[in-house]
Amino acid sequence: MSARTQFYLDKPNGKWAGVCSGIADYTGFDITLVRVAMVVLTIATSGWVLIGYLAAAWLAPKKPSGLYETQEDAKFWQGVRSNPKRSTTEVRSKLRDIDRRLADMELHYTSRNNRLAEEIDSLR
Repeated sequence: MSARTQFYLDKPNGKWAGVCSGIADYTGFDITLVRVAMVVLTIATSGWVLIGYLAAAWLAPKKPSGLYETQEDAKFWQGVRSNPKRSTTEVRSKLRDIDRRLADMELHYTSRNNRLAEEIDSLR
């Protein structure tokens, strides 16, 4: 498993143990929404979610510093974690588009331009 697709505690952005901020980083959801959901689920399940929270705080590794180079990099890896098949499809689509554009450029530069050739011949 890649280090960028694993769940980590995000203590620098967390309030207590960094579990909610880690969930927010992992899923790409807003951290406030994750915290509100955690409180609602704790009340709705009579505290069972709190036990899961404590287990995650105890078992999950801390987020390594410098995991993402840019914010765009973080968004990309959140997309990979949420739906890897969609991510590979997007990358394949982008590469296909680049390949098509390169083929068009190659065709333009290697094809014989009769009108240009006629103009050059007429200047001789």
